[in-house]
Amino acid sequence: MTLTTSLARGVAPATPGTLHARTVTGELSAPPRPGLTLRFGRGEEPDVDLGVGVDDLGVSRQHGELSYRHGLWWLRNTGRQLVRLPRGRMMHLSTEAIPLDTGYTPLFVKGSGYREHLVELYVAGHDDPGPVSRRTAETVSPKIWALDDDERLLLVVLGQRYLLYEEDARPLTYATAAKQLAYLRPDAGWNERRIEHRIEAVRRRLDRAGFRYPLLHDKSEGRPGDNRLLHNLIKGLVESTTLVPPDLDRMEDDTAWPDSAP
Repeated sequence: MTLTTSLARGVAPATPGTLHARTVTGELSAPPRPGLTLRFGRGEEPDVDLGVGVDDLGVSRQHGELSYRHGLWWLRNTGRQLVRLPRGRMMHLSTEAIPLDTGYTPLFVKGSGYREHLVELYVAGHDDPGPVSRRTAETVSPKIWALDDDERLLLVVLGQRYLLYEEDARPLTYATAAKQLAYLRPDAGWNERRIEHRIEAVRRRLDRAGFRYPLLHDKSEGRPGDNRLLHNLIKGLVESTTLVPPDLDRMEDDTAWPDSAP
């Protein structure tokens, strides 16, 4: 940890641009010094400054680097395997370096098989003490989005596979959902057109409220199918615990339902 100590020496945690990085095998802090480059990977010092995936031969000995220039920390993948960033963004050996935003950025180094190795990065901003221990603080509750009873039932039917936590879950089609809703609420008048309009209204309302995933069509991309936006909606509601597995109790025994396959 000699290098870690020397990088951190004399730099207050609140210095804007200070980089904090850690993995399961080590951590470091580095000042925003132009020209400074830090390397992470499976190798040992002095080839790398931060070890990651040290027992995984799928991780390169020098798998990535962080360089400070033009007032920003820049991340580059130098390894044979991909590096995964938030929102599914991938970096290859040939990918141009990208700047890190102020605050927290997790990245995952692909390893052997299904293994991925977490590297946590934190760039301090102004009046920012950096990552501090909050082990005794109250837990922040997830954002729960408001849904009325009809909307909740509709989304539970459409997203029942997500609530079963199936791998690569996809929503039911509007046609299949209409059949199941007709069985559950025969007097409610659910049909494909009504489902579509109700889902669009929910998407618009939650998008205005700052939903995590895109819910509206991007005009620059033409008009994609609603299935991707519906997937974003249900995925976000499940991840936020707005919809949870006990919500499936809103649906009756499905043994008498029409076939749910789309």
